[in-house]
Amino acid sequence: MAERHIDTTLFDRAATFAVGAHSGTERRGKGFPYVIHCMEAAAIVSTLTNDPELLAAAMLHDVIEDTDVTEKELRREFGPRVASLVSAESDPAVAGPRDVGNWRARKKIAMERLAKADRDTKTVAIGDKLSNMRAIARDYEALGDGLWERFRSPDRADHEWHYRTLAAALSDLEGTDAYREFTALIEKTFGPSVPETDPEGN
Repeated sequence: MAERHIDTTLFDRAATFAVGAHSGTERRGKGFPYVIHCMEAAAIVSTLTNDPELLAAAMLHDVIEDTDVTEKELRREFGPRVASLVSAESDPAVAGPRDVGNWRARKKIAMERLAKADRDTKTVAIGDKLSNMRAIARDYEALGDGLWERFRSPDRADHEWHYRTLAAALSDLEGTDAYREFTALIEKTFGPSVPETDPEGN
């Protein structure tokens, strides 16, 4: 039986573009090239879809937020759908100092936007978020609560809030292996979730 060939042109261009855009940058505290995270995110998305534009967007998901690349440039290079998906993965700018309060404000806006997004946007997002959660779970086993000192907020509770809220925002993907792994790693790292009570304690 002849091997079936697929058209990887768009993804190949996205991978080359991402390598160039992230050249010389390191994954925080990891000692390896940042673009490896982008590759992992794309690999996770490939378990959910073979849509070439979603795979390209996963590979490019951090170029607007973390490099000098603009949405206009991505639109020119990869078309409007890929550019829009990457833009949706970029945290919004929030006026003020880059402190813990600013971090929380950015994350809150981003998660509220993600909760309302379509399935394509959430599919790209879980590639990024699961890659991040895998790294956190591994590092937490090695470092314990000292891990949080690496981040803008050193408060474990902030990160628990962030990831549990992300899980709620991405719940449309329940039933997928990626979502199951994501929520399992959250539980492993932060412990079982505690049901919220009303002000009367019921």
